[in-house]
Amino acid sequence: MLYTDGASRGNPGPASIGAVLYSWAESEPLVEVSTVSETIGEATNNVAEYKAVIAGLEMAHTHQPEFLWLRADSQLLIRQLAGRYRVRNAALVELHRRARALLDEIPHQLEHVPREENTVADRLANLALDHR
Repeated sequence: MLYTDGASRGNPGPASIGAVLYSWAESEPLVEVSTVSETIGEATNNVAEYKAVIAGLEMAHTHQPEFLWLRADSQLLIRQLAGRYRVRNAALVELHRRARALLDEIPHQLEHVPREENTVADRLANLALDHR
């Protein structure tokens, strides 16, 4: 299970990413496997969201999951990755292509979650900004 979040203080402004990968099995508690928390320079929030997903997916690939449940609190991101919304912003086209390519290599499920259910990835993104 992968939770991701991007943060931007200003839009655009100083930006960062956070992601946390959990091992998950039915009737077992989530076990944190790996995290990402880093700044990405100046970016919009949507660019940060995509870069968080890409970093999280790259991290997940190193663990060779049989199935990946990707959760994020950006409804736009999840709907674009699911193919329900078109990517119209030129700055997101290549990021979307890269994220889709990574997703296509792993059986997966996409889910939009409320911000309250994405607290670890959100905290990781904000920690990176706080310590830049």
